[in-house]
Amino acid sequence: MTSFGFDTTGEQVVQAFPSAVQGKTIIITGASNNSLGGETALALATASPAHLILLARTAPKVTPVIAKIASINPNIKITFIPVDLASLPSVRTAAATINDRVDKIDIVINNAAIMAVQEYTTNDAGIESQFATNHIGHFLFTKLLLPKLVKGGRVVNQTSNGYKIGPMRLDDYNFSDGAEYDGWSAYGQSKTANILFTRALAKRGVLSFATHPGAIFTTALGNHLDHETAFDPIADIAMRNSGYKFEMPPSKTAQQGSATALAAALNPELTDKSGSYMEDCQVEPLFEYASSVENAEKLWTLSEKLIGEKFTV
Repeated sequence: MTSFGFDTTGEQVVQAFPSAVQGKTIIITGASNNSLGGETALALATASPAHLILLARTAPKVTPVIAKIASINPNIKITFIPVDLASLPSVRTAAATINDRVDKIDIVINNAAIMAVQEYTTNDAGIESQFATNHIGHFLFTKLLLPKLVKGGRVVNQTSNGYKIGPMRLDDYNFSDGAEYDGWSAYGQSKTANILFTRALAKRGVLSFATHPGAIFTTALGNHLDHETAFDPIADIAMRNSGYKFEMPPSKTAQQGSATALAAALNPELTDKSGSYMEDCQVEPLFEYASSVENAEKLWTLSEKLIGEKFTV
């Protein structure tokens, strides 16, 4: 497999596979300025995609990214679509808007996320907020866009090695209505869900990958956390939930962080690795609870129940 690793940047990945980008229609959620999604879009812009569709909560979050893309290549078509991934009506509206504007989609990068929300909150449908935003919103979004995905098109779900903090609580995803809640366990659950969703998509014939970007402390994802103390409980929580002695990996820049999702989206050597989990641009093994076909199917069924419709491929 192409020799990429920890230090590889997103731009280096794009430079290695320009034909996988040129002329393509690519969707990125969470494409705000100062984010992994934004850095991913900027890297892609160097290889002349036909159309970049960027999603975030509000336009001002994306305006600087659009300006930077235009400075790289003014011929790229750029569309901003607002979305609140915690809101199923908002997701439906965003997907409908995209479907009205494009005939085909080549790549979907489900990048947006929230992390370690410390107080128990739910969305309007009563679903715990991290699970709702990080998984359920993207589950519905992907379902609605999938008919436009070209043959051989790819879905990349940005996950995290934070999945090792804990499994998907298939029988109690809402942590006993908050009574058993802690922010890191909920984050771990949502990241495990991203992987199980990827594996279920692959089983249904969709070329899909789950990617860990690395520990990046320069984006807005962790702005609400006190970096001096917020990560201290993770080791104990992970040991309790999964029996894993969790250690924070070395930090990366945002450009390094964008590399693995781009490798998953572009590398032709990965076509026989659908459903895989990747770190540092390479396929890595998974804990059993995140690789289990049974768990993937149970999550699929639960997700269909929560969105109120079947997701058939």
